[in-house]
Amino acid sequence: MALAAANKRVSNILAKQDADLTGLKLDQHLLTETSEQELAKQITSLSAEVLPLFDKGDYQSALSLLAGLQTTVDQFFEDVMVMADEPAVRQNRLVLLKLLSDLFLRVADISLLSS
Repeated sequence: MALAAANKRVSNILAKQDADLTGLKLDQHLLTETSEQELAKQITSLSAEVLPLFDKGDYQSALSLLAGLQTTVDQFFEDVMVMADEPAVRQNRLVLLKLLSDLFLRVADISLLSS
């Protein structure tokens, strides 16, 4: 359930933004914090594993794999100020969170599981 809470936090951050992040790409050069670099690396790696599972309708296995992100997501929020002063860095961090959110939304909106 902690992962649902993290997803809810991501959803809340993204919902408060006026910017349309659709179609924006993550800029690896703007990932300056170790925790955001690790999250980006794991999202990329897990995407390759879970997308075929989604395509097969194996949501249970996909969600189990995504649950492995919990520690990395927690560390990201502990170490990284998403709403950085630098606009490009802030936007890039929001894109990173949108990539994460998009993965979870392929299963379901698990942010609704946390009260």
